[in-house]
Amino acid sequence: MRFVAALLSAGLVGLLGSARAELPKPEKFDDTGFEKVFDGKTLAGWKVSAKTGHSGTSRNKSGGRWVVEDGAIVGSQDVPGNGGIVITEKEYGDFEVALEMNNDFGPDSGLFLRSNDRGQCYQAMIDYHANGNLMGVYGEGIGGKPNVKNFDFLDKVTDIRVNKDAPFKCPVSPEQWPSFWKAGEWNELRARIEGNPPHITTWIKGVKFMDYTDTEKRLPDRGGIALQVHGGGDYTKQFVRYRNIRVKELSK
Repeated sequence: MRFVAALLSAGLVGLLGSARAELPKPEKFDDTGFEKVFDGKTLAGWKVSAKTGHSGTSRNKSGGRWVVEDGAIVGSQDVPGNGGIVITEKEYGDFEVALEMNNDFGPDSGLFLRSNDRGQCYQAMIDYHANGNLMGVYGEGIGGKPNVKNFDFLDKVTDIRVNKDAPFKCPVSPEQWPSFWKAGEWNELRARIEGNPPHITTWIKGVKFMDYTDTEKRLPDRGGIALQVHGGGDYTKQFVRYRNIRVKELSK
């Protein structure tokens, strides 16, 4: 009887553990109204900017290396320490942007919302490296305000540390993260920005990761959408990759 009771107890613990480990369910999005802003073959509609602080190594003469390979925009530093951004020629006001990302774990990147050529923007973080974060919100080029995130990577892409004091609770626990985030595969990231001061919402694989409203107006009402390769270090042989980039305008 004791043996049977022990088995039943172990089974119950296992079931409870499985329940606790259940991953959050992704939201169902209405994808009507989205337009592709990357044709999968060329950088038509985009331009490389060397005007950001990440292009200092080249004295702002080049903005990193940006090419199209296998249906994706691929970015890296063009010379050690020199990065930059590739930005849409079109500017947007209120909008939602979705894309798929398959970056190497190491380079610092970002999805820039309402950016100018100097890279001043609200950044949906793609700091895909140790001590970095995905889909927090950062004031790029505007004094680092806001700076809100709910987790940080540890030394491995499979390990995260949750910030329990974040304004928006991390929906995935450290134990769930390796099952949730598929390293080395294409994962969808999504961000929405509305109003000014803006209300910014971000998602990873359809799960909401940040919901933040700024307290003041820091930037114009419109700007481009940009992808970043950070300056510093030597990331000439590690790459950021983005594909299936599409945008839905919420205001004209």
